Amino acid sequence: MSFEEAFSYLLSLGHETLTIKLGLTSTETLLNALGNPHKQFPAVQIAGTNGKGSTAVILDSICRAAEVRTGLFTSPHLISITERIRIDGKQVSEPDFARFTAQVKETAAELLRQGGLETLPTFFEHITAIALLAFSEAKVELAILETGLGGRLDSTTAVGAESIAITPIAMDHEEYLGHSLVEIAAEKAAIIRPGVAAIIAPQPDRALNVIVRQCEASGVKPRMIESGLVEVVETSPDGGCCVNFQTGEGRYEGVWIGLRGRHQVTNALIAIGLAETLGEHGFVIPREAIIRGIETATHPGRLEIWEGQPRTIFDGAHNPGAACALRAYLDEFIKQPVTMIFGAMRDKALPEMGAALFPKAGVLILTALDNPRAATIEMLTAAVPESFDQSNVYQASSVNEALQIAKKITPPGGLVCVTGSLYLIGAAQEVLKQRSQRVAHQRA
Repeated sequence: MSFEEAFSYLLSLGHETLTIKLGLTSTETLLNALGNPHKQFPAVQIAGTNGKGSTAVILDSICRAAEVRTGLFTSPHLISITERIRIDGKQVSEPDFARFTAQVKETAAELLRQGGLETLPTFFEHITAIALLAFSEAKVELAILETGLGGRLDSTTAVGAESIAITPIAMDHEEYLGHSLVEIAAEKAAIIRPGVAAIIAPQPDRALNVIVRQCEASGVKPRMIESGLVEVVETSPDGGCCVNFQTGEGRYEGVWIGLRGRHQVTNALIAIGLAETLGEHGFVIPREAIIRGIETATHPGRLEIWEGQPRTIFDGAHNPGAACALRAYLDEFIKQPVTMIFGAMRDKALPEMGAALFPKAGVLILTALDNPRAATIEMLTAAVPESFDQSNVYQASSVNEALQIAKKITPPGGLVCVTGSLYLIGAAQEVLKQRSQRVAHQRA
């Protein structure tokens, strides 16, 4: 099986955002038939609404700085599906990805023939199994797993991670997780089981009460992350933060977080809590490695800046909480005119996201995405506040067209902000990379 065939097979299972099937049975059955690769290494599972991906990459960076061989599983990807599976900081190769996909495909098909499964596992269940096979073969010492959706019934929960973290919880994915903060918190808190080490980020009271009750029912004494344990002592012009962290284990002073934005302070503190917990469970993670890991962490598509004409910032602000974090960043650090390209999924709280983000834009470009779950131009237009100058609203039928409009109308010294969905970020970066390659080829 080639990489292209592997990717086509996964896509044939249905788009991951539309074929979600919550439940652990299929994943557990599939992993058992594959020889239970997840039992070859300990794991950390990170759930929450916002910040779980950033927390995962910071922890991965810390562990690699401590010379711990890691496997990192995140979602979604921006350009290549291989981005989701990293071993010791490097993406799994396309030939290896294809090989693991073939193994999972054959195993799933055989289970279906024998009646071990009623239906084929979903896209996300497949990719989870592929990642765990890759980690097992690579003999990772620790797997770091970003939960895909929720927690209680997410396929990553089948791994039975020994350490877990819950990042800040907010309203999102209501059609799957529930229509109240209490219901959503219950789904995410369910990853807390007897015997786990649990790191809990600051939460709204309603969510925190649910988490505390789950901890008590499981006999788990959580480590609560308190926002008062950090002090931002300096910021850089592009939004970097120099922070003093205080934990129960010690103090980390003058740490420059590699990821931009004040909201990353909490994610870094959660990662420190996880690293310290791992240190209590046999991993050797020196203080110096924690600092170096925080300072060198990268996360594409999250306040990622590309220099050029015009300068462009990418941020997957995919729900109201993330939109508010981006707006806070833009208010504090961006003084030049902003041309905003926005596209999102139809099931998101578009009016709330628009109310937070659009007033910061001098010009707004709304674009449809090549995704069956994407919001239409009409839906996006309806999310524009009435007070916004309609003469500064443009519509683009594609991401490529949106980028062309932005390049044409953004004034010298202006900034293009691409936001609203990580799928938009990936599509935009792919277009810009292809455009750059064509220019380089023409000059050669």
